[in-house]
Amino acid sequence: MPYPGFPTDMQAIFASTLTIAKGTSIVIENIFENRFKYASELQRMGAKFVIDGRTAVIKGARKLSGTNVMAEDLRGGAALVIAGLTAKGKTKIENIEYILRGYENLDSKLNKLGAKITKEV
Repeated sequence: MPYPGFPTDMQAIFASTLTIAKGTSIVIENIFENRFKYASELQRMGAKFVIDGRTAVIKGARKLSGTNVMAEDLRGGAALVIAGLTAKGKTKIENIEYILRGYENLDSKLNKLGAKITKEV
């Protein structure tokens, strides 16, 4: 969508970032059903994420906690990577095949920026 629209493919990544932003954010999905599949995994990390139909209400938390989570699709998997980078403690993401399919060498690129990601395939 043209400015000031929002690219729906970036929704999961931005929503993941909003979980630690101050205040309350609202994300409305008008194109794809079940786009918020990643929300339950973010909740396991401490995100305050409430889904009501095609609307997500995200209340920023002071921090997320690392835990074992599962990627259910490409963009949701990327959202979990972002959440894992901001979380306190270790985050292990299962089903990384989704992430690997869409992001070439994501681990090594992020490690060059200071991340500490190891990949077990």
